[in-house]
Amino acid sequence: MNHGTPLLWFNAMASLTDKHCVPCERGTKPLDEAAVRQYLDELRCPWEVVDNKKIRAEFSFKDFDEAMFFANEVAAVATSEDHHPDMHISFKRVVIELTTHAIGGLSENDFILASKIESC
Repeated sequence: MNHGTPLLWFNAMASLTDKHCVPCERGTKPLDEAAVRQYLDELRCPWEVVDNKKIRAEFSFKDFDEAMFFANEVAAVATSEDHHPDMHISFKRVVIELTTHAIGGLSENDFILASKIESC
């Protein structure tokens, strides 16, 4: 029996948008595939997992102005959480990739920020 799973389940049940990103301590391990799947279930948009090291989502807009407005909203949220995504902006599209560079993979912070991005 994995005694860590119930605690993870309990923590994941709290709303991700109500949480805040916290710095990862040295030695923190990235989330395993099961934990990543649990956190993905909490998100509304279809985030793609890339090599179990980052999550990626594409957002489409009617024009460049809407795409830039969204990108600026995401930048403000990311700054307030001190957790910054990679953003790729094109004419009517914004692609966002989240990872926790300090641990070389995914942490709860990535899913907290993803949840907040979905509200932008």
